[in-house]
Amino acid sequence: MNQITLGTTGITVCQNAFGALPIQRVGMDEATAILRRAYEGGIRFFDTARAYSDSEEKVGAAFDGMRDKIYIASKTAATTPEDFCQHLEISLKNLRTDYIDLYQFHCVEQCYRPGDGTGMYECMLEAKKQGKIRHIGVTAHKLAIAMECVESGLYETMQFPFSYLSSEKDIELVKACKKANMGFIAMKGLAGGLIHNSKAAMAFMTQFDNVLPIWGIQKMEELEEWLEFMDETPVYDEELRAYVEQEKKELSGDFCRGCGYCMPCPADIMINNCARMSLMLRRSPSKAWLTEEMQAEMAKIENCLNCRQCVSKCPYELNTPELLRKNLEDYKKVLAGEVKVQ
Repeated sequence: MNQITLGTTGITVCQNAFGALPIQRVGMDEATAILRRAYEGGIRFFDTARAYSDSEEKVGAAFDGMRDKIYIASKTAATTPEDFCQHLEISLKNLRTDYIDLYQFHCVEQCYRPGDGTGMYECMLEAKKQGKIRHIGVTAHKLAIAMECVESGLYETMQFPFSYLSSEKDIELVKACKKANMGFIAMKGLAGGLIHNSKAAMAFMTQFDNVLPIWGIQKMEELEEWLEFMDETPVYDEELRAYVEQEKKELSGDFCRGCGYCMPCPADIMINNCARMSLMLRRSPSKAWLTEEMQAEMAKIENCLNCRQCVSKCPYELNTPELLRKNLEDYKKVLAGEVKVQ
């Protein structure tokens, strides 16, 4: 397994890290067991956030008493100094620690800078001065903002969606981070659940010696799949390259990643599933997508207010109402038997 150093932070870990968003969906005992097994298997970098409900608490419980053996990254979505300070104190308490290795501004809408009037970057500097955080990072979903953060020279790491479905512009961001000696943390390495070949996903990442992927894990069997790569890391050979190229052709164009940043919807539409139903039916065949409950959820698309709040919130700048309508049309054809899925 490759070793990755996150830019100027000096944090060096195997190229196989743990994204702790999904463990908020399982109980404390199951979550702590998964986290400890990840450590036993060689994973040393764990990424969580204040916004992930009780994820921080579970990370704190799992690694209580062994703080010096792992690296913890967390995030704040605060937009005021008051909220920043509150978030940081809650995170420290939840994580059962007096410092966070990497503290990140979460899903930013701007590049925070000293003297910009928000006071946000000054909060990071003060927290670092006090020893409560050791390194300053940022996460983004919009490419232009991400690139501005890289070019600012103010951040030690960038966390951004990156997978084998990423565009050439996304790859340019990775290269820009390497040139700036800025660590790159890859979130959504499975493209929000659309990628099902973990071997191809892992092999793709090995091409980049500055990229640390954090795999979202909520089940022990998922974790074991990633741990297998610690000893036998897949090589991005011609066979896998051909597979990835075919995947890109199938998923070309705009598609919903299911991140949920567009929600809640004023019309109560479950956008993060409904706007990508066509792909889920084909790539993750399940009768659960065709239940009466899901049919009722899809029917809510008919009540779309076209308020376009989802468009303004979408980090990928998708035309979500149009995607919803297209998915509903396709869904109706599947229900009517006009379109066959597995």
